[in-house]
Amino acid sequence: MESADDLESAHQDSSSHPFPAAGTGQIRYRSPSAAELLPADQPDKMPPPKRSSNNSNGGRQYYGEYLPEKMRRLRKPVLVASTLVLLVCLLAFLCSSPSSDSVDSFADRRYAPGDSKSYVVIFDAGSSGSRVHVFCFDRNLDLVHIGEDLELFVQKKPGLSSYANDPKAAASSLLSLLEQAKSVVPQELQQKTPVRVGATAGLRLLHGDASDQILQAVRDFLKDDSTFISKADWVTVLDGTQEGAYLWVTVNYLLGSLGKKYSDTVGVVDLGGGSVQMAYAISETDAANAPRISNGEDTYVKKMHLKGKDYYLYVHSYLNYGLLAARAEILKVGNSGSPCILDGYDGQYNYGGASYPASASSSGSSMETCRGVATKILRVNEPTCTHMKCTFGGIWNGGGGDGQQNLFVASFFFDRAAEAGFVKPNQPVAKVRPMDFANEAKRACETSLEDAKSRYPLVEEDNLPYLCMDLVYEFTLLVDGFGLDPDQEITLVKRVEYQNSKVEAAWPLGSAIEAVSSLT
Repeated sequence: MESADDLESAHQDSSSHPFPAAGTGQIRYRSPSAAELLPADQPDKMPPPKRSSNNSNGGRQYYGEYLPEKMRRLRKPVLVASTLVLLVCLLAFLCSSPSSDSVDSFADRRYAPGDSKSYVVIFDAGSSGSRVHVFCFDRNLDLVHIGEDLELFVQKKPGLSSYANDPKAAASSLLSLLEQAKSVVPQELQQKTPVRVGATAGLRLLHGDASDQILQAVRDFLKDDSTFISKADWVTVLDGTQEGAYLWVTVNYLLGSLGKKYSDTVGVVDLGGGSVQMAYAISETDAANAPRISNGEDTYVKKMHLKGKDYYLYVHSYLNYGLLAARAEILKVGNSGSPCILDGYDGQYNYGGASYPASASSSGSSMETCRGVATKILRVNEPTCTHMKCTFGGIWNGGGGDGQQNLFVASFFFDRAAEAGFVKPNQPVAKVRPMDFANEAKRACETSLEDAKSRYPLVEEDNLPYLCMDLVYEFTLLVDGFGLDPDQEITLVKRVEYQNSKVEAAWPLGSAIEAVSSLT
C-alpha cells in the first residue's frame, strides 16, 4: 500500500504531466510501469531502486521505461484514438458538405448554360392570327410547368399579314401578347430568355417588300419594348420545310418517340392558313434515293440528330395550299357563283391583300361539284409525276413506309372537325377517318346559310359561308392530294398530353427546343 508521502509525490508529478488531469473531458493516458514492461517470466530482472539522500520521497527514485519501449507499448491505443478522431472529422465534413441537390446544382453549373431553368418565348405569326408560346425547360430539356400548364399559349386576331400597309401597326399588334409573356417569365431571367418570331405563309404571300417592312418593324418593337434577348435573324419568315420539321419534332417529343427507331415515330400533316406541310421519318436507304431538286428549292430530306439518334425526315411545304389560301384559289375558278359557297351568301373574300367575289351559285352549294373544283386546284394529275410516286403538283411523296403509317393531322383539320361537330372541341386528340370529313361536308353543303347558323353554332360568322368549301377541300387534300385511303384511321391533334398536362401541338415547341439547345 502506498504511503501518504507516495500519494503526495504522485499528486505533485501529475501536476506537471503533459496530459490533462481526469475530469477535464479529455482523454488521459496512463504510462506503464517498469514491471509491466518486463516479460512475465523475468520479474527478478527489474533493477533495484537507487537511493538518494536528497530525494523528497524518502530516498526512493523510480526508473522510467525506455522511450522505444514506451512508443511500442502506446502504438495500439494511439492508432485506435487517431482512427476515432479521423472518423469524427470525416463525419463532420460530410455533415457540412452540400446536399445531393446542391451537388447536382454544382454539376449543372459546370455543364448547363446557366440557370437550372431556361425560358423561351416564341411568336407564331400566322396568316390567320398571332400567337405567343412560352416554354420552360429544365437542364435535361424536359418541360417544366408554368403555373398549372406546361406552356403559356395566348392568341389574337388578325395576323401580321393583315397590316400589309402599316408595318408599325403590325408590330404593335404583338404588344398584348408580349405583356402576357413577361408576366410568366421571372424578371431576373428575362434578360437571359430568347424571343423568336416565326412568320409563316401569310407574310410569304405579301407582294413587294411589305413582308420585309413588317419584319423590321417587329425587330424594332422587340428591341425597344422587350426585356428578352432578341436578334435580327430571330425575326424571320419561316421556311415552310422548317415549319413542318418543327411540328414533327414537337409531336414526337411530346409522345416520347424521339430517340427511338424511325419506324416508332409518327408522321404529321399541318394545315395552316397559307400552306400545308407533310413530314415523316424515312429509312436511310430511301433518303439516299430521294429525287434531287435542281430548281433552287429545298431538298426533300433533312437529316436531324435528336436524343442521340439520326433521323432522315421527308418534309415538304406546299405554298398556296393552306386552307385560307385554297379558298382564294377555289374562288378564282368560274365566273359566276361558286358551288362551294353556302346558299344565301353574297360577299367578298379578302386574303393576302386581294379581294375575291364570293357568292353562292344559283343552284346552291354541292359537295360533288365543289370537290371537282378542289381537285382541279390541287393539280392532282398534272404536271406528270416524274418520280416513283407523287402527292400533287408533281411533288415526290417521300416513298411512304413505316414512318408514315401513323399520321397526326393538325391545325385547321382539327379546328373544322370540332366546329362541324364530329369531334368534341375540348378533347385534345381524336381518332377519325378522312371519310368523316366527306360525310360532314355533304351535310354542310346541303344547308343554307340561314340554317347553318343554328346547325353549326361553333363556327364563327365570318367562316360560316365557307364551311362546305373548307370540309370538301380537307377531304380532297387528304384522299386525292396525299393519297390516303378514305377509311384509314388518322389522329386529329390539337394538344398532346405530356407529364399530366396538355401541350399545344404546333411548330413553336420544336423551335423552342432548338433555341434552348443553342444556348448550351
